[in-house]
This record gives sequence, C-alpha cells and structure tokens, in this order.
Amino acid sequence: MLDIKWIRENPEALDAALAKRGAEPLSENLIAIDEKRRSAIQKVQDMLSRRNSASKEIGAAMAQKNSELAEKLKAEVADLKVLLPSAEEDERQATEELNDALSRIPNVPHDDVPVGKDEHDNTVARIVGEKPRWNHTPKEHFEIGEALGYMDFERAAKLSGSRFTVLTGPLARLERALGQFMIDLHTNEHGYTEVSSPLMVRDDAMFGTGQLPKFAEDLFKTTDGRWLIPTAEVTLTNLVSGEILEQEKLPLRFTALTPSFRSEAGSAGRDTRGMLRQHQFWKCELVSITDAESSLAEHERMTACAEEVLKRLGLHFRTMTLCTGDMGFGARKTYDLEVWLPGQNTYREISSCSVCGDFQARRMNARYRGKEDKATKFVHTLNGSGTAVGRCLIAVLENYLNEDGSVTVPDALLPYMGGLTKIERAA
Repeated sequence: MLDIKWIRENPEALDAALAKRGAEPLSENLIAIDEKRRSAIQKVQDMLSRRNSASKEIGAAMAQKNSELAEKLKAEVADLKVLLPSAEEDERQATEELNDALSRIPNVPHDDVPVGKDEHDNTVARIVGEKPRWNHTPKEHFEIGEALGYMDFERAAKLSGSRFTVLTGPLARLERALGQFMIDLHTNEHGYTEVSSPLMVRDDAMFGTGQLPKFAEDLFKTTDGRWLIPTAEVTLTNLVSGEILEQEKLPLRFTALTPSFRSEAGSAGRDTRGMLRQHQFWKCELVSITDAESSLAEHERMTACAEEVLKRLGLHFRTMTLCTGDMGFGARKTYDLEVWLPGQNTYREISSCSVCGDFQARRMNARYRGKEDKATKFVHTLNGSGTAVGRCLIAVLENYLNEDGSVTVPDALLPYMGGLTKIERAA
C-alpha cells in the first residue's frame, strides 16, 4: 500500500508511475477522498473539543450562580453527545473508503525498470547455458509422462476435474526429489531458514501480501472463511506482520516447500494440456525481510539463489527484467527466470523474484528500528520462487529425454532417487 502523505506531496509522480503500468491517473481522486476523511476527522475533533470546553463552562456558570447559562450549556453538551456518534461513523467510513482505494493501487516501479505494455517489452538480463542439441525429436512433457506410464490426467480429472495431475512411481519420486533438492540447497548453502507454515490463512494475511481485496477471484476459499494459499509468500511474509524488528537482525530469510492453490480464473483456454497451469502444485518459496538500504542488493542475491537451482540441474534458461506493464501488483522490480522447454520450442517462466519495497509492510504494519533510532521504519519485503517444482519437473522431462523415450535423472537429483539413474517405461 502506498503512503497517502507521499501521494499528496507527489501526485504527478504517482500518476506517472501508474501511466507506466498502463493505468489511469488516480492522484486527484485519492486526494479528494483524503480531504473528505480529513474533514470528517476535524469535525469529530471540533465536537470533542467543544464538548470538553462546554463542560468546563458549565462548572464556571454554576459557580457564578448563572443557572440560565448553565442549562444552555448542558443542552449544548447533550446535543453534542447525540451528534457525535454519527460524526464518528462518518469518519470511520471516510477512512475505510480511503484505505480501500489505496489497497487497490499497484506499487510504484523502480526507475530502472523498462517501460512497456506486456511480456513482449521485457528485456533479457542474462542467458545461462545453451539449448540442447539432439538427433531425436523433442516431445512435450505430457507426451513423455504418458508414454512412460507415470503421468495420468484422466484419473486426475475423475478425482478433481481439469487442471490436476496424478503422478506415480518414478515420476512421483522425481517430483519429490526436486522439492527436497531445492529446500536443501536454499537452507544448507543459501542461508534461508526452513519454515513449515499453515496452508490456510485469514483475510488479514492475504491483505498483507496484496492478494486481497483485488485478486479474490484468483483464490480458493474454504467453507469457514479461510483462504488456501496461492504461494507460501503469504505465510512467510506475514510472519513479521504487526512486529517491530531490530535492524541488526535483518535480513531475515525464509523458505518453505508447500503446495500452492490457484483458481486460474484468468487463464481460460490457456495451457489446458499438461502440468504447466494447475490448480494445485508444489513450489519452493523464498522470502526476505530487509531494511530499506539493503533490499535492492537482496533482490539480486535472491535471484541468484533461484538461478542456482537451474544451473545445478543443467537447464538452459534466461533471466528477464519485467517491464512496467508485466510486473505483479506489489512489485517494484521483478526478474523472471524462463527455462527452455524443447517440446514447446520456447522459454517458459519457472521463477519470479520481486522486490516490493515497503508496499507489503505498510499493509502488514511490519517495522524495524535501528539501535540509535527513536522512530521506526517499515521493512522492505522480497519474494521469489526457488523454484516452481511442477514446472521444473516439466523442464527435466523435456531436456533429459533420451531417444528411446526414457528420461535421464540429473546428477543433482541422484542422492534423492534411491539409486535410480534413468526413468524408463513402466513394464
């Protein structure tokens, strides 16, 4: 959430940032809503001040035996007592209106983010590795998985409908191996603390990381009003909500390997075959909590941690800097890691690493204080996939396909595969 004080002082900057994102200017409307809120606050304060002063005047009038004035003042206080609740309700509604309006405004992009409309305007930050060269014809992951006999979409549909997958035998183990490899790498070598957190959260948690109120249709809600997490970013980031942290203990780095749940409301007709876009999938999430000065450097570090996963798996990928029109709601700057999929003959996003500044912290009221500081500051938050397990499985299947239809297990995963070095067709 953006600071209304900053908006009042920098209306042109806000509208320029929104224009970069392809959105309409909003500063004039926001300031008007804030003026209404300020007026309501002032009205309540004036009524409270007058009530207090009138109460004192009653005592003075009675001391002077001026009963007529005392009764007049008593009537005024009684009227104020009746009118005050309505004025306080107006103040509450005006504050709620402003907060709701602010909660729907996207973050302000960093100055070095390329300006653009959509994914076609993203820029290449770096390219790692080379596309594999084979004598045999590449295949898509669902062709490979079904031919092996360990990937079943029909049974998944029987159980749950579309956009679900059943994996069995070696492919189920390969998926588990990928997740374990990622979490081990990030905890043992990258300094992240592993967290096991809830998969269901309250409204406040979803609001804190920006999923609510704007993106409710992308989420699944339980019958008792909780939400299934679309990413462990929600729980990991909200670990510090409402807290004041000591600056010397920052950064905090958290990671979790969890299922994620998404309705995919806006993806009708897209990636309907295979595992690319699922309602339920495993993901290794990375979250950092930093001070204001360290967040940009932490963004580069986090992205490098996610890249290391793909490097060790021997996968060719490119790192893209997203343009203003393609960034997520809460991000100030985002790198997407796009892995090469031979079967599709294209790059597909497998990780997204974003720095959010204090955007989420304001929503969560998460702050820090330095040793010599009296005042607190909002923390900066970062999140990234380290990486999406299902999409990584897809990449391994397509990049390690052999001519006979078998799939070689990458060296980095061998310690997790129980001696299995190659996945072959089920007998």
